[in-house]
Amino acid sequence: MKLIPKSDFDRLLKTKSDWRTVLPIVSNMCRLNTLTSITLAGSGHLGSSFSSMDIFVWALHHKLNTLALGFDNPNRDIFFSSKGHDAPALYSVLFSAGIVSMEALTKLRRLGGLHGHPDISNAGIEANSGSLGMGISKARGIAWAKKYSGLKGRVFVLLGDGELQEGQIYEGLQGAAKQGLSNLTVIVDHNKIQTDKNVKHITYTGDLLARFEAFGWNAYRCDGNDISELDTIYTESAKTSSNPSIILADTIKGKGVSFMESSHDQMEEDDVYQWHAGAPNKDEYELAYQEILGGIVESLRNISDVSLNLVDLQDSSISRDGLLLGEQFSAQKIQHSTNNEKEFLVNAFGQELIEIGRKRRDLVVLDADLAADLRLREFERQFPNRFIEVGIAEQDMVSMAGGIALQGLLPIVNSFGAFLAARANEQIYNNATEESKIIYVCHYAGLIPAGPGKSHQSIRDISLFGALPNALIAHPSCEQETKLIFRYLVNSATGCCVLRLPLGPSSLGLKIDKLDNPIPGIGWTFVEGKDAVLFTYGPHMLNEALVASNILRESTGIHLRVINLPWLNKINHDWLVTATRDVNFVFVLEDHSTVGGLGDNLTREIASSVDLTGKLVTQLSLTSFPECGDPDEVLQYHGLDSKSISSAIKRVMTQL
Repeated sequence: MKLIPKSDFDRLLKTKSDWRTVLPIVSNMCRLNTLTSITLAGSGHLGSSFSSMDIFVWALHHKLNTLALGFDNPNRDIFFSSKGHDAPALYSVLFSAGIVSMEALTKLRRLGGLHGHPDISNAGIEANSGSLGMGISKARGIAWAKKYSGLKGRVFVLLGDGELQEGQIYEGLQGAAKQGLSNLTVIVDHNKIQTDKNVKHITYTGDLLARFEAFGWNAYRCDGNDISELDTIYTESAKTSSNPSIILADTIKGKGVSFMESSHDQMEEDDVYQWHAGAPNKDEYELAYQEILGGIVESLRNISDVSLNLVDLQDSSISRDGLLLGEQFSAQKIQHSTNNEKEFLVNAFGQELIEIGRKRRDLVVLDADLAADLRLREFERQFPNRFIEVGIAEQDMVSMAGGIALQGLLPIVNSFGAFLAARANEQIYNNATEESKIIYVCHYAGLIPAGPGKSHQSIRDISLFGALPNALIAHPSCEQETKLIFRYLVNSATGCCVLRLPLGPSSLGLKIDKLDNPIPGIGWTFVEGKDAVLFTYGPHMLNEALVASNILRESTGIHLRVINLPWLNKINHDWLVTATRDVNFVFVLEDHSTVGGLGDNLTREIASSVDLTGKLVTQLSLTSFPECGDPDEVLQYHGLDSKSISSAIKRVMTQL
């Protein structure tokens, strides 16, 4: 794999050629580096990075004063991305300007490197992205503060077109217009495809320019992949003196690589775009690399004295130790099956959803633009009249589910846990007070995978749902347990039900021939032990617990009892007394915040019972914001890997 070094960008940017000729070449050079950085990381968002690349290059290398003044100058122009998926593109442009180092560029989604989504801990990033829809409001705050403080500098924020489905967008639009923030410009990367489908097939957006103008904005439209046209339109918009401006920049998702480029105008409703997220394999990388490189070389023929001196990362000191494709677990793992294939709990959920859907016509599935990742597409195909694609609008989805439940149907509400539990928390509370039954499926629960960064890592959903008196929260550890628990939630549970599921393959490969039907509050012992007991849940934490128990037994003689407890906020008292028999040391392991998780619930249960007095409870969980990186290094950073767990247990048990 190869990167174009900064020196090549410097020579090109210093030529006497017109910027209209130079900057499109810079864009393609940044596309090549983005392709390499995402492939190295094993995950990322090529489609939206490529569609927005020309906007970033135009802004940073031509329109903004930021490079001239410096990122610490309060009078600088400020530009940030609200959608956040395009962070790899922005990093590559910042690298071309000397803000991001080559070492950092090759550490995308690695601990100590560049975050999977914008984070201000990385050089050149002005604001963190989060759940979609926050950008205009945050940019409005920056623009207002500049005016209030008498500071110069304009404010630019880049949005995705799918993001326009979020309600906060329109709160920000109307407020910025009322305040007359003429120093604010919004640019929409209008590639017309969101996660995997055409925006128009997800929700009706209408005449966007008319909508923006109705909110009091000066609205314009241009080809967002034509830097010259983009500059012309911005120059026109800048002539206005009293209103904020918004530019609808028509772009092509996957721009620059023919087999990644979208054909949104030809997409049928069932068509799925393949390059929103993920990383190319070796053959796909080579095809894309050669196509981009060929275009760059051809364009450079018109500019004298500029050539490419590509850096071969295989021969470079900044090579990633052979971790070239895909997030990998490198530490010791316990296998509990002769079948060593990875398990995908979300696959089991999708399969069981269809099985139950065949039997229960009252079951309705709602999704927030994540159906492919969450394995809902097959349900959509088999039961289209019972599948509702709401789009990027969790609050609307949850309240709609509340209405569906009030009519006697059973809504299954799906999104990433970080977005669903927090963004729609007030709506979830409202539904819970009506005591109707809704099942919320919090996908991507916990810390792993850690590559996308803290905006996606769901480490507080248990506490948010756990505050509801009628909530039942469960997190299975294997495919079989996933099916059994989901079946129980559908057929037997009442009220507010929550199913937490990890995204991607588990590290465990756990397959159980037979599991008893689940009973809320009761777990099952995986490893017997006489010296201490450790409660945990989910495939990632259970795996680390099992490895830790081996380490303790072999190195210290401590026999650790490992119990899988999938019920996170309901604990059967009599079972707990039996499960902790003859031990005084109780440990709880979870990749959730220390506050409000299973550890807190177990601690309260033990503290309030005379049957459980004298037991010391130690929580092994997250005490800080989650870090971004490969699974192993992030688990180690937070002290949640097997070695750290075994050391912590030994320390507690030997210090008394």
